[in-house]
This record gives sequence, C-alpha cells and structure tokens, in this order.
Amino acid sequence: MGVQDAETTRMVRREIIRRHLDDSQLQVNAMHGVVYLRGILKVCAGHPRDLKEEMLILHRVLRSRPGIRDVIFELLDR
Repeated sequence: MGVQDAETTRMVRREIIRRHLDDSQLQVNAMHGVVYLRGILKVCAGHPRDLKEEMLILHRVLRSRPGIRDVIFELLDR
C-alpha cells in the first residue's frame, strides 16, 4: 500500500466514525483512488440513524474528496 492509499484509508476511517457508524467488523482499503469497504457496517448503539441513508451520505462525502475515484461497498448482512 502506497503512502497516498494509507492516508486515504485513515481519512475514510475518520469519516466513518464521524458518521457514528461501527466499523469494528469492517475492512477498509484504498487502492489507486478506489475505496473498498468489506464486512459488516452498523450504526453505533444509541444513534437512531438509518444505515442505508448513512451509507448514501458516506458514499457522497467520500466521492467528493480529492483523489477518490470510486467507493465499493461489499457489505454482509447481519
């Protein structure tokens, strides 16, 4: 993983936490401007938010960041 990809991965993790999403079972990788989110993503306990709506917002926010060309969700239902 290159330096830029590592910085992008850290930025994505920060944004996920900012949205009050639980990423403890989520693998986040960035490669050449494409962000991959794999695993289980949940809304943190105590935050009555809709996961699908939060995912749409997260997708839009990440795509607006310089250097991110695409965001791929490969999420498992739980």
